[in-house]
Parts: sequence; structure tokens; C-alpha cells
Amino acid sequence: MKFLHAMVRVLDLDASLNFYINQLGLVETRRSDYPEGKFTLIYLATEPGAPEVELTHNWGASETYSQGRNFGHLAFEVDDIYQLCEKLQQSGVIINRPPRCGHMAFIKSPDGISIELLQKGGALPPQEPWLSMENTGSW
Repeated sequence: MKFLHAMVRVLDLDASLNFYINQLGLVETRRSDYPEGKFTLIYLATEPGAPEVELTHNWGASETYSQGRNFGHLAFEVDDIYQLCEKLQQSGVIINRPPRCGHMAFIKSPDGISIELLQKGGALPPQEPWLSMENTGSW
């Protein structure tokens, strides 16, 4: 068995693509439009061939999707958690759970999907401003 992808529904496709590609750093691996069903599927990954996140955009949808308790979060291993969190913060992403321990942080997508960031190869030494930063909101 092989894990293929996780699917999330997105309301604002442009905002979601900006978040996942420009801010988080994923790459688009493929895209399919289904005019008869009025939806688009866009697959993103850390690199071609890696497990994917499938963004489903239903054309004309205007109501925010509810968050079910049966889904927790997406998780990504990162090369430098401090560097990525700083880049995300500078681009307007709220760091809901800062990487105080040098190992883990949480952010949210424009559609409220929790994203866990985990430091590759073990925790980095704790450092400011992350060490003193409080949690913001929920994740």
C-alpha cells in the first residue's frame, strides 16, 4: 500500500495557491478541470512523486466549509523551522503555535486547515523571538 494524497476543499483558489505554493513552498504537480461537474482539482507536493495535497475548488461556492473533528492537520518536514516561520510571518501568515522548542510549529491555510511544521533531523536549539512567543488562536 502507498499513501497518495489528502484532499481539502478550498473556497478562494487564488488565496489557497498563494499560501501553498508561494508561502509554504509546495509545487503544483497536476491540475484537472471538470466543466461538467463545475470543479477543479489541483495536486501539490513538496516535489514531483511525493505524497500530494489535493485542493478541490468547487466553482461558484461561496459558503465557508465547516471544519470536521475527524480531520486533524497536514504535516510537513522542513529544513529550518525558524527560517520558514520567519518567512511565513513576513508574508502575513499567523504562527498559531510558534516553534518555541525548535521542533514544531502550527499555522493555518486560508481555509482554516491546520498545518504542522516539523524540523527535519531533530530540534534546533531554542531561540528568540520564538522562545518567548505566545500561542495565537487555535490549531
